[in-house]
Amino acid sequence: MTDISSSPEKRVAIIHDWLTGMRGGEKVLEVLCELYPEADIFTLIHVKGSVSKTIESHKIYTSFLQKMPFVKNKYRYYLPVMPFAIEQFDLKEYGLIVSSSHCVAKGAKKGKDALNISYCYTPMRYIWDLFDDYFGIGKTNIFVRIIMKALRPLLKKWDVKSSKNVDSFIAISKSISKRIEKAYGRNSIAIYPPVNTGKYLILPVKREKFYLIVSAFAPYKRIDIAIKAFNLLGYKLRIIGEGQEEKRLKKIAQNNIEFMGWQTDEVIQENYSKCAALIFPGEEDFGMVPVEAMACGTPVIAYGKGGALETIVEGKSGLFFSPQTEAALIKAVKTSETVNWSSSEIRAVAEKFSIQRFKDEMAEFIVKRLKSRSS
Repeated sequence: MTDISSSPEKRVAIIHDWLTGMRGGEKVLEVLCELYPEADIFTLIHVKGSVSKTIESHKIYTSFLQKMPFVKNKYRYYLPVMPFAIEQFDLKEYGLIVSSSHCVAKGAKKGKDALNISYCYTPMRYIWDLFDDYFGIGKTNIFVRIIMKALRPLLKKWDVKSSKNVDSFIAISKSISKRIEKAYGRNSIAIYPPVNTGKYLILPVKREKFYLIVSAFAPYKRIDIAIKAFNLLGYKLRIIGEGQEEKRLKKIAQNNIEFMGWQTDEVIQENYSKCAALIFPGEEDFGMVPVEAMACGTPVIAYGKGGALETIVEGKSGLFFSPQTEAALIKAVKTSETVNWSSSEIRAVAEKFSIQRFKDEMAEFIVKRLKSRSS
């Protein structure tokens, strides 16, 4: 456990936007829970059983949104009231607050003498760079679009104002550091998220002629581009995941594309190890999935923008495609077929993002900040 003896109260609170499934942010949260095993967790809503035992072993406090109608499946519709909800938590007894934030978690109000560290996946994507992906024409109904367009300036104002409550920002990538500076006018350091490279290993299995996507079905993931590309290629594509775009994606997919739903880590690892390559068509803030695939010795074909540029070594552990079109992706897939990939070299790239590396860097940074406040 990280030493927090320099803090006034010796109590740690971890703030996370919502607990509805084990995606990338929850994998980071899980490691934060290991780093601070006595910490309390505060979150807007918690779907019990949806996250790991490590997370659920902690004391979890939820907001009033927990009791709202349909919130477990339609929580994004409550975005306009999330800033108010996150500010209602009473954190006066906590000396260290660590927010795991991509939406409003960083806006939780700290006590007077507390240290507030925000591990930031991105400034609130729904109102900044990806507003049209979530609320544009064809993404939702006209009533929601009108409301969100009216509320967008107010949410932006709150997002910037609440950033002043944060003592130090830690970005998940250099790309996000730039986004934090642009949105909030704040400096940050980059500490890459933890990837369980000890769990995802090169398995003694034979590669098969199929490609793989592992992803939530969010609009910005751009799974539609991959589906359209593989419709044209005719190659087999397996898609592991689920989300709000599921009906639309299944509607445009041909028979060579298989939707597998969410799968266990064991099934995901097996598919990482057997596929010809992982397809990563969206712009991500970091992207844990490509690193997991690379840990299994699997090359990644990724859109050449965002966090992927910081994790994938082109020609050694994967290929980039640009622009973000079906034609560019098809060209990259065909190029990848001509490369003699080395599983051991690919895995070596992934090992730079281990869990222990994350723990060491986070602990060192937080302890230094605590000591500097007490001196």
